[in-house]
Amino acid sequence: MKKVLVIAAAMMAVLMSAYAEEKKSLVTFQYEAGAEVVSSYIWRGLYNGGLSFQPTASVGFDAVDEDIQFRVGVWASLGASDWQFKKGTPDADGNKYYTYFVPETDFMASLRLWGATLGVTHYYYYGGAPFFSGLTDDGGSQTEVQIGYDLGQTLENVNLYFNWYSIVAGNDVYEATDKDGNPYDKRAFSSYIEIGYRLDLMYDMTLEFQLGMTPWKSLYTDYEGGFAVNNIYARFGKTWNVKEICDIELFASGSINTYKINKDNLFVNAAGDAKIGGTQRLNGTIGVGFWF
Repeated sequence: MKKVLVIAAAMMAVLMSAYAEEKKSLVTFQYEAGAEVVSSYIWRGLYNGGLSFQPTASVGFDAVDEDIQFRVGVWASLGASDWQFKKGTPDADGNKYYTYFVPETDFMASLRLWGATLGVTHYYYYGGAPFFSGLTDDGGSQTEVQIGYDLGQTLENVNLYFNWYSIVAGNDVYEATDKDGNPYDKRAFSSYIEIGYRLDLMYDMTLEFQLGMTPWKSLYTDYEGGFAVNNIYARFGKTWNVKEICDIELFASGSINTYKINKDNLFVNAAGDAKIGGTQRLNGTIGVGFWF
């Protein structure tokens, strides 16, 4: 899988360099590094963990007045499955849920052309991915492709964007039945459609809204049913620039997973396993980020 990422990154770099040379445009080197500390790790409507430290770094090139952007990067998360750090706390049925560490590392490459984005991400979950029921020989790893478009790159003050993500390799299968009634592992190609809008407010404040959907049976619905709206999301942040050295952001976000929502399963007040896997429908996090 690393070879796939290297080949994809090389192809993107060649395309960008060729176009920039044709346009006689200056190519500039870009980099970014930073980290966030969050009270909960929320991903596309799913609860993936509690208190977490999440560093990231990327390098790349801009060309044609930033209309072409190429990036490669890495993102990681080190955190616990629940910020309350409960140890074997029993629920009403006597089941015990434990707090444990859920580290993750993601490797990314992307190419943006006038607002259109093509990207690939390889996710690696140490010890396997606790929120997947599908299992393959790839263990806790997945590879995902992305296509998207950001209208804000071409239309001023129109910060509407769209992304489609699909898992094409790795841990993403479910048990199906063939025409003879024999069970077999079927690849789900779990996909996530994201529509979002960003508002730039006064005093370097931002407000962002997202609507997330899965078009068919996927990991986002525990490989059940079909189309589902599984993430209604909002995020508010305030940024300060510290002497042109770094930016510091305080933020808060909330997410409602409408899949299978009902009055008895809106919030699970338990540790670890009880929330990992999307059983918690109402999620929120507060955090601080540092960017250089």
